[in-house]
Parts: sequence; structure tokens; C-alpha cells
Amino acid sequence: MKFKWIKKIFNRNFLVLFLLLVQVLFILSCFFKFYEYIVPIYGAQILISLCLVCYVINKEETNPAYKLSWAVLIMIIPIVGAFLYIFFHLQFGTYYFNEKKNRMVKQTRPLIPMDIDTLKELEKENIFSGQLAKYINDYGGYPLYKNSYVKYFKVGEEKYAALLEELKKAKKYIFLEYFIIDEGEMFSNVLEILEQKVKAGVEVRLMYDGMGTQVHRSHKFRKMIMNKGIKLKVFNEFRPFLTSAQNNRDHRKIVVIDGMTAFSGGINIADEYINHIERFGHWKDSAIMVKGEAVRSFTVMFIQMWEFKNKNAGDYEKYMPDPNYMDAYSGGGFIQPYADSPTDNELTGEMVYMNIINKARDYVYITTPYLILDNEMITALTFAAKSGIDVKIIVPHIPDKGYINILAWNYYKELIKFGVKIYEYMPGFIHAKNFVSDDETAVVGTINMDYRSFYLHFECAAIMYKTPNISDIKLDFLNTLAKSKMITMKECTNRSIFKKIAGGFLRMISPLL
Repeated sequence: MKFKWIKKIFNRNFLVLFLLLVQVLFILSCFFKFYEYIVPIYGAQILISLCLVCYVINKEETNPAYKLSWAVLIMIIPIVGAFLYIFFHLQFGTYYFNEKKNRMVKQTRPLIPMDIDTLKELEKENIFSGQLAKYINDYGGYPLYKNSYVKYFKVGEEKYAALLEELKKAKKYIFLEYFIIDEGEMFSNVLEILEQKVKAGVEVRLMYDGMGTQVHRSHKFRKMIMNKGIKLKVFNEFRPFLTSAQNNRDHRKIVVIDGMTAFSGGINIADEYINHIERFGHWKDSAIMVKGEAVRSFTVMFIQMWEFKNKNAGDYEKYMPDPNYMDAYSGGGFIQPYADSPTDNELTGEMVYMNIINKARDYVYITTPYLILDNEMITALTFAAKSGIDVKIIVPHIPDKGYINILAWNYYKELIKFGVKIYEYMPGFIHAKNFVSDDETAVVGTINMDYRSFYLHFECAAIMYKTPNISDIKLDFLNTLAKSKMITMKECTNRSIFKKIAGGFLRMISPLL
């Protein structure tokens, strides 16, 4: 209970409300106490705001929507806007945080070199897919693989059963990295296996995000985990003294077992993800299990996040998979796991999605829990639809955040107008982050279609080309579509005035949410 109150007091929303109160008190003071000096006070305020807006507008490597939102906020409510901008962008702690993460990525990159022959083979099959693979490797550091097997899970229950089975097979090490870990049946059963494996001599490392996993910040919980012999780390731990680095969360979900098997996707360790408890109706999610060469990249992703505070590279080669084992997998097609980081100024997650949309020939099918888009993504989606591409997007019918749903509806009318088809998953909440296109290309990962995933969070995904499981991903989409209802232009037009106004206001500041 204590940690919940600390979080409420020191979280971003409380800070905004506190600053709004300061703004109101400032205005009232000007009118009732310092009315004689109201002109110079407001003149100075406007001058300072204009200078800051000028700085924001001319700043490089910043999305225009971000600039506009900050400019509007600074001019309308100067005290709130100016303080928040300085707080989130001009702290030295953030730069130090970024430098450490980028250094670790550079140190571990030699562990996952690109096989040029594999890249050339993909380029011969599809030059556009080859170019995308080259981009991901050159600017992200994650190579393309061929000798790998991928299994797709269409719900959390399937991934959970496979995870328990694979954890029991571990002989050397288990790495787990999650945004959310919550107490319940899922965590208890996973923890029981981890404890058994530690006793058998298996190295077990567990990492979770310091903000996403809210209920496990207590010393008692950490001591319980470590007493079982499990190595534990909290990424970017929540602290009562606010820092701008708190805005960068580890939203990834990665499990690596012996360098032979990896899991990723949208599913955290909490009972709602396996529908053991119900929060927002039926929880529809997805995940993949990877075996073969591609596990190397997931292994390195975990190491990069675990070790990012260390200055000197460790003996990480011992965690790399046995080359002889890799030869056992040649399931067909190509797979390229990749990570997206807010520290490198490269929007890998969004660029991959946009490339798939722009290069589609027949269709693009998308599932996402959140639809908060920048102008570039709106342009890509609507242009594809106007060009005759079948663009379908499935979103939740029962949202987990009411204000995000109000905001998302503000985009629907614009997308539907130009031919994008949007559907709501009627049984409940869809949390899967999937792309599938032209029966050839698919992405499964942790990357939502919103500003936080594209710009602020640490994320991961895997792009697949002509792997056998792509047909499973497409079939799952079509089966999900059958349980969904298409949103019409009439529904967008007939929304209440309140929701339209609220959605318009939220869209104005959507990059900041």
C-alpha cells in the first residue's frame, strides 16, 4: 500500500496536476495581489515562452507532432509546459542513461554479425525485404537469420503452456525479461520451475521494469526471489525523486533458454494474459517461440539490458548457442529479431511498420491495443488504402484505458474516410501487436502503434519473411476478424459532443501522453 501512495504522489499525472495548481495560483495572484504589475509579469512570461518555443521548433531529430504539442502546451499554460519540457529533455541524468545503454550495444554487437550470404539470398527473393533487413542490421545491429524455427501462439494460454514445458528443459541458463510481473497462478508456476532449476545448477536471471511491475517493489519480494538463488534486476527502478529517465520503460518481453529457445510477443507474466482472471473481457494476445540461429539476437538483447551499467564487456560468448545445434533448424524462410531503443534516435519500430505498409501489394492486416498515430503513419496507412491495398486494423472493444480509447476514436474518421477498415474485437481486449502482409511478411513483438512505443520505450519484435508460421498469423487474424465489428463513418460522426471535444484536445497533446 505504501508503494502505491508513493507512486501516486510522484508519478507524471500528479506532477502535471501540481503544476496546473501552481499555474492557477499564479494567475490568481496576478489578478488579486500583483495586479499593478500584471502587464510586465505577463510580458515576461510570453517572452520566455516564445524563446522556449523557438528552441523547441528548431531542435533537430524531433518529430514535428512532438514539437507542435510542446509548443501549444508551453504557450497555453506556460508554467506547466515550460517546466515539463525542461524536466523531460534537459536533464543530464538522461544523457548519462543513454550513453551507458548505447555503449553496451556497441560492445555486444560483434556477438551477432550479419551473414552476407543470407542477406544476398533474401535480396534475390525480394529486394524490398532485403533492403529492410539491411536497414535493421546497419542501424539497429540485429542481423538476418535463415536456420531457425518459429512457432506462433494465438493466445496467452498456448504460450504459457509452451513456456512451462521449455523452462523444464533448461540445462545451462534461463533469462527472463518482462514489463509486468504480477502475483498469481502464472507467476507461481513459473517461479516454482525456476527454483527447481536453480537447485539443479541452472543460472537464472530475472529482470522486470521498475514502473510496469508495480506490486513487487518491496524489499520482502526481492529478498524472496534472491533467496531462491535467482539473480534479480529491476530496470530503471521507480524512485520518489523524479527524473526524466523514468519516462523510458523496458516494455520488452523476452525469455531465453540455453541459447537454444526464445520467446517474445505481447504476453507478460500475469493471470489476465492467460485469461485465468478477467479484467477487460477476453484477453487476446500473441507470442512466438524461436529455435535456431535467431535465438542469438534475443540473447544479446537481454545481455545488453542486463549489463548496460557495466563499463567493461564480460564473457558473453559463453551464452551464445552451440553452432552444431543451429544446423538442426532449417524450417524455411528468414527471421530477423530486433530491438528498438529510445537512446539511439532511430525509430526502428515505426520504420519497420511503415516499410511493410509502403511495400504491400495486396493487403496489410494489423492488430494493436492502441492506435495513436503520427502524421507519417496516417499518411502511410491512408495512401496504401487509396492505392487499393486492403488495410484492416483490429483494436479492442473493451479498452484498458478510457482516455486512450477516446483519443483513438479521433483518428478513426480520418482513416476510414480514405478506405482503412477498423474493427473492434467484441469479446474484450486485444493486446497482440501483429503485422501480416501479402502472405509473405509478418511481425510479432511488443511494439504498439502509439507514441510511447515508437519514441519512448525499449521494445523488441521479430520480422519474418516466408516462414511457415505466417499462414498461422494470417489465419489467426481472420478468425479474430470474425469476432470483430467494423467501425462505420456514421458511428464516428454520431459520437457525443463531449467525446469529440475531449478527443480533439487529447489529440493535440497525444505525443505527450
